[in-house]
Amino acid sequence: QSFFDPRPSLNKGDVSALGSAQRTRAAMLTRVARTVTNAASAASVRPATMPAFSVPLQQRHKTAFSQKDKVHAQLMEQLRNAELQGWTPEQVKEALSMEVGSPGIWEQQAGVMKQVNELQLEVDEIYYNSPPGVLYEQALKHEAGSAIVSSGALAVKSGKKTGRSPLDKRIVFEEASADDVWWGKVNVKLEYKSFLTNRERAVDYLNLQPRLYVVDGFGGWDKDYRVPVRVITSRAYHALFMQNMLVPPTEEERVEFMTYGNKKPFVIYNAGVFPCNRQTDGMTSSTSVSVSFQRKEMVILGTQYAGEMKKGVFTVMNYLMPLMPKRELPPADRALPLHASANIGPANDVSIFFGLSGTGKTTLSADPKRALIGDDEHVWHP
Repeated sequence: QSFFDPRPSLNKGDVSALGSAQRTRAAMLTRVARTVTNAASAASVRPATMPAFSVPLQQRHKTAFSQKDKVHAQLMEQLRNAELQGWTPEQVKEALSMEVGSPGIWEQQAGVMKQVNELQLEVDEIYYNSPPGVLYEQALKHEAGSAIVSSGALAVKSGKKTGRSPLDKRIVFEEASADDVWWGKVNVKLEYKSFLTNRERAVDYLNLQPRLYVVDGFGGWDKDYRVPVRVITSRAYHALFMQNMLVPPTEEERVEFMTYGNKKPFVIYNAGVFPCNRQTDGMTSSTSVSVSFQRKEMVILGTQYAGEMKKGVFTVMNYLMPLMPKRELPPADRALPLHASANIGPANDVSIFFGLSGTGKTTLSADPKRALIGDDEHVWHP
């Protein structure tokens, strides 16, 4: 089982090479008026002409202008799309007969907004599981130094940090997980109060932003083992990165995120543009990456390097998987997380490549004669 989505991989450092047409089923949520523009595929993106949306008709975002303008804009857009998609007269008639704000769509959008508000975040705009074209546009508009390179990838600036900050990572010392963590130089203890201080600082920063980006996805493919993850960030590049990393939810699974279903998602608060307070107990620099297993939360301050989010999910999986499917089972009957790549041959033969970061796992697993399972992290389970 691969932790992450094994689609075309990423360049490391300041350049994120991200798929251009991976998700087209989400829209921006907003409390302010915005103009609805034509839909277009992310593959045809150009900085000056990028559309605001690229989602199915019934999921189009409805803006907050007058009801009359809203209805008119929706009908005109439906007609334009009907023409582009070659709809039959019956399909056009059905689309035009839909009520503005179909209950399921409005409920889903309101659900995301409500849940974000419950996390003490109040902002004007939320971009939820937005398609790559929208996130490209947002990065180009609002993130200095962003550009589309000749390959079509989005090049971004991650600030001073161009790699992870392992010396600034902390695990909250909590009774429920205290005996399960190997404490030491790698897993450094952080007091719960300090975590809450950092969390409040991150939330305060995010609340000052004009817009936030929310990504829902899964760490892992197997439904019995995967972990639901919600990323909240102020940078479009971070959202694009994590949409490429996490396994995207289906329409039905996205509803589970709205209701929390059987599992509350692990929430990543990425306020990495803003530093932590060096005077907070347990801090050694202006960077802090802290995880609370009990609260199912991760807080990032002082680093804009996107890989911290990915490794945060890896940390959670490394903690949870050895306890799956049941803690009381002997180790041989529980799951084993692996920092490894894997591919499979035509005879159903699997090769696993172990190694530390930068030792060639991705390169070795990218064999044109074999199918890629994943290039970094996996779980071996009974």
